[in-house]
Amino acid sequence: MAFFSSSPFLISLLSAWLIPATSNGCFIKAIYSFGDSIADTGNLLRMGPSGLFNPIGHFPYGVTLTKPTGRCSDGLLIIDYLAMSLNLSSINPYMDKSASFEDGVNFAIAGATALEEPFFVASGVLMPYAASSLGAQLGWFDAHLSSICSTREVCAKKLERALFLVGEIGGNDYNFAFYQGKRIHEVESFVPRVIQRIVDAIKKVIEAGGVHVVVPGNFPIGCMPSYLSMAEDMDSSGEYDDLNCLKDLNEFAMLHNNQLQEAINGLKQEYPQAVILYADYYQAFLYLLHNASLLGFDESSSFDSCCGGGGKHNFDIHLICGLPGTVVCTAPAKYISWDGIHLTQKAYRVMAQALIDSFIYPSLESHKIWKC
Repeated sequence: MAFFSSSPFLISLLSAWLIPATSNGCFIKAIYSFGDSIADTGNLLRMGPSGLFNPIGHFPYGVTLTKPTGRCSDGLLIIDYLAMSLNLSSINPYMDKSASFEDGVNFAIAGATALEEPFFVASGVLMPYAASSLGAQLGWFDAHLSSICSTREVCAKKLERALFLVGEIGGNDYNFAFYQGKRIHEVESFVPRVIQRIVDAIKKVIEAGGVHVVVPGNFPIGCMPSYLSMAEDMDSSGEYDDLNCLKDLNEFAMLHNNQLQEAINGLKQEYPQAVILYADYYQAFLYLLHNASLLGFDESSSFDSCCGGGGKHNFDIHLICGLPGTVVCTAPAKYISWDGIHLTQKAYRVMAQALIDSFIYPSLESHKIWKC
């Protein structure tokens, strides 16, 4: 897909910034989210973060919000802006038992994988901590449904105007392997298994009564500071594209995304009553990179972390943002990457608007999901 650099779209991004709908009559009344740190609004924090993710409970995480919330960013995430655009409140994490779930539930957990731990053990991949899987989140979903409805018919009625975000998930299945030195051709064998787990989750959501499902793909990981800084230590060709991203890692991400889209097409045939949409995180992120300066980012820092342990791209896998010795940029809104793995609030805001406007397929205009 070609990049969108025309002025009307940029004007939309620069002026609107996902201003909440003024009407309370949006079609979607709740959001249910499954995923990993791209969407976690506080589940891992309440579970007691450990290891790699321990710093998310402390500053500088959350600095733009003036407090750490368990989000892996300086501020808000894509899901926050999607909720805002539907005139919903922030989608509270399931583990916050004092929260209201009137507008939906966020089951996403930072560090979550699509596959279960035994698979990684058999593959020789060590988990950095007791990572939760997509299966665990589906278990939470079952428990939540049991608390709000007693029969499939009643549950379906409650869910008919809910939006389900199934992902992004699978990124950590690959990240944990790559970060531990697995070669690209080895990790490619993970992809069909990851896709099948996502498919199974979508089926479960639909069979529980879900009708409107958005399934995000993977980011172009070859553009991330974490991978760019570790390229010399990985089985990477070292070849860069016109945006200075690693070609082979982006090709790997596209392998995942292509298989995911094929699976979604199959699900559409199997469940014609459901609206299943693909959210193209890959192209939305490339759009952001391609138009970085026009969108107010410092183009010279497009591949650097705002918060990190120094070195090339300000990323050190052994000195993650928030640990003693790391430094934070003075203007996170000028940066795309927050910590080398996750994005800044500003970047997530741009991506959310880009997704709504152009990068969810089929077009949202062809459905009533974003009607208010």
